[in-house]
This record gives sequence, structure tokens and C-alpha cells, in this order.
Amino acid sequence: EKGYTSHDVVAKLRGIVKQKKIGHTGTLDPDAEGVLPVCFGKATKLCDLLTDKDKTYQAVLILGQVTDTQDTSGQVLEKHSTEDLTNEKVENVIRSFEGEYDQIPPMYSALKVNGKKLYELAREGKEIARKARTIEVYDIRIRRFLPPDRVEMDIDCSKGTYIRTLCADIGKALGCGGHMAELLRTATGSFSLENAIKLDDLKALAEQERAEDALLTMQEALRDFPVIKIAEGST
Repeated sequence: EKGYTSHDVVAKLRGIVKQKKIGHTGTLDPDAEGVLPVCFGKATKLCDLLTDKDKTYQAVLILGQVTDTQDTSGQVLEKHSTEDLTNEKVENVIRSFEGEYDQIPPMYSALKVNGKKLYELAREGKEIARKARTIEVYDIRIRRFLPPDRVEMDIDCSKGTYIRTLCADIGKALGCGGHMAELLRTATGSFSLENAIKLDDLKALAEQERAEDALLTMQEALRDFPVIKIAEGST
């Protein structure tokens, strides 16, 4: 659900399932919602494997406004007209972001520089140089362009992609600026939204002593990994 960081989810789960050893498999902004695989107990050994997966998102881009956080939670820094935007222009620019591109991580992110998270520095009013990282956008599907400023789209991308930054970069390329208004992660690797469970629903199961109904085995969690069978007696 919205309103939780990945760290918040882990903290809440510790109380729900009475398990101290819990790890999440990737960050998710408080204003975002969607799929976040979480590992319990021995399964925390899988966290790194499950984090290194492609992602799928549904996002809403608002054109004509630039914010300091690259989403609606921030302060508006610039406003520009979007009257000259056409369906063709918007689609051509958005599709131009398919493929690899060097993306500069946003200041409002959990990345650490010299042991301090970037968003902590941003809140202190500091902005520091960040190295661009090569990410890949496999596919962007525009579901709807609602003139003058709203674009709804589906995005398949590599791990480490900041959709907020992608939205801001698209706005910049269109010449009017933009920011992300909504974000829903619909899949990470083989984990999909259809099989996800909300915290309140898991809490209800736990109160009925049925929390395990919502859990996958470690083997199930690795179902999209290749299987290697070794014959008995092999060296």
C-alpha cells in the first residue's frame, strides 16, 4: 500500500509474523505501491538474488510541472505550457527512451554517498554530483494521453531504474518538464501483483494463525531460475 517505505514494511511485518529476521528485495517510494517480495528467516539468503530482477510498472506522468522530488510530493519549481503537445510528439519522445540510457539518480533517493543517504542531504538543502548509471527501458506502452498534461503508461525496465527520473527526463525532452504523479509496481521478476498480499490481509491471516498461507517456499521463490541436475557419483 501507499505510505510505507520498504523499511517500514519490514518493521510492520516483524510485528505481524513475530519474526525478527526479515529482508526486503528492493526499495519502493512511500508514494508508490505494488509488488515488494519480502524474505523471512533462512530465505533472507535469497534477497540479493531476488533483487537482481527486471521490473514492470504502471506510471502516471504529469507534464508542464517540474518538482524538486520529481514526483507530486515535492515543491513545484517550474511551470510550463503544454498546449503545443500532440499525441504524435508525446509518443515519439517517450518511445525514444526505450533501450539503454545513462540515468542520474535523484537526490531524493536512498542511495548512499559517504555513508549518508541522498534524501537526507536533500532535506538539508544540499545537492551533490551523482554518477549516471546505465539502465535499460525494454518497453514503454502509452495507455492514454489525456491532454493537456496527463500520460498513463506501462514500463518494463531493468533493476535500478528510477521511474520518477524517467518521467522528469521525458518532460525535459519534451521541453515542458514533468514529474511522476502515480506509480504501481505490477511485477518484479516472476512475482506479480495478482499474487501479492496487502499488510492488513496478512495481519488478518496471522490473527487466525494462517500467515503461512501467504508464503512461498524458497524453491517456489526461485522458480524462474534454471535448474541444474547433477547425476549421482558426479565429480
